[in-house]
Order: sequence, then C-alpha cells, then structure tokens
Amino acid sequence: MSVLKKRITEEMKDAMRAKDKQRLGTIRLILAELKRIEVDERIELDDARVLAVLDKMSKQRRDSIAQYDAADRKDLADTERQELEVIQTYLPQPLTTEELTQLIEDAVTASGASGMQDMGKVMAIIKPQAQGRADMGAISGLVKASLTK
Repeated sequence: MSVLKKRITEEMKDAMRAKDKQRLGTIRLILAELKRIEVDERIELDDARVLAVLDKMSKQRRDSIAQYDAADRKDLADTERQELEVIQTYLPQPLTTEELTQLIEDAVTASGASGMQDMGKVMAIIKPQAQGRADMGAISGLVKASLTK
C-alpha cells in the first residue's frame, strides 16, 4: 500500500473517532475513488498515481465551485469548498511562481525545445515534478508563452 493511501486510511479512522462527519465523508470519497481505480485496472496504486487522482478530484471541485457560484447555489459551493480543503491536505505544497518559472526554464533547456512542436517533450519533463502542486492547464499556458518567445 502506498504511504499516502495508508495516511488517508489512518486519518479516516481518526475522523471516525472524532465524529467529524464532513471530513469523514470526503475521506471516504477519496478512498472509494482509489479503490475503484484499483479494481478497474487490477493494480495497486503508488503514491504518484494517488497524487494524480487527488489532483483530478481537486480540479473537479474547483470546477464545481465555479459553476455553483455562477448559478448562485452558495450551499452547494460551500460543500464543494469543504471537500476541496480536505483533499488539499493530502496534496504537496503548491509551487510558487518563481519555482514554476524555474521548472519550466529547466525543462525547456533539458529537452532542447526550440518551438511549439517540442511542447510535448517539455510537458513530459514537467508533469511528474508538478503533479498535484500546480494546475497543469496554467503550466501549459506558461510553456506555450515560453516556447513562442
């Protein structure tokens, strides 16, 4: 079992003992998604894959929050925000703008990228280092800007 999955399972037990229903519900959602993937793909998830799942779940929550806010459904948006807070406790510290810029510069140099046709190479280098620490869509925009200079 991955270290991160084990930590989530232990925190589920702590939430049960503390009778923290909202946190417990979100942790159960996380574990259910991890279990679904393990059963569907017949694999044991490693930490990198667990991070990818958590990153996807947090992105889904951010999208839902935006839609609920646009529809003036504050109650549903608040629920999603609370779930997002719990999910983010398992994600690593977000990259600062300076770290992100340096990461992109290093990836462009390492891949020898000379234009937009090399964007895939650059993103392949960045993704494992930035997974769960930054929005990949935002990184993609920054890489495009860097390659079109």
